[in-house]
Amino acid sequence: MAIARTPVFKRCDYLGINPIVLGYTHKPSIRRQKKARRKVSEYGLQLKEKQKVRFVYGVLERQFRRAYHRAESMSGMTGENFLRLMELRLDNVVFRLGFAKTRIQARQLVNHGHILVNGKRIDIPSYEVKQNDTIGVHTSALTLATAIKFSERRAIPRWLTFSEETFEGSVSALPERSDIDFAVQERFIVELYSK
Repeated sequence: MAIARTPVFKRCDYLGINPIVLGYTHKPSIRRQKKARRKVSEYGLQLKEKQKVRFVYGVLERQFRRAYHRAESMSGMTGENFLRLMELRLDNVVFRLGFAKTRIQARQLVNHGHILVNGKRIDIPSYEVKQNDTIGVHTSALTLATAIKFSERRAIPRWLTFSEETFEGSVSALPERSDIDFAVQERFIVELYSK
């Protein structure tokens, strides 16, 4: 498996993403002021939007392209379908529920078999969670997940529900376009791949 070794905050600056979206807290540097760059071409804009989505969800090019072609074959708007598929990845759902501080940590929790979907251990981060699935934490990582969950106090999206009694979350509805918490223009991604 490939490992992304790019500095997170430098990449966030380049792509115009707030590090809080990724789960990092970071104050902007007053020493580093952005200089005006030359005009970006249409292809440059398309590529930047693709890189932004890939970076936020931590997906490599091959998986990204596969997800795009799958979204293209679904009924409805391709861009919205694609973002929905990215949001329904298991590692992203674990991050959104607050079981992990970042998507990278959520991916590690899934890889190590600490996450249960409908009572079964799933160790595939790209597993697509369906509507009405319940997501829980195995007893081996319950103390870690509860410590993170209650220290972060992150807002849970509308399409997910969380029960504090059972410490389980569930997918109550499919995510909508308005549930994406960072600025992305998915039409550029569609234009890039439809060439």
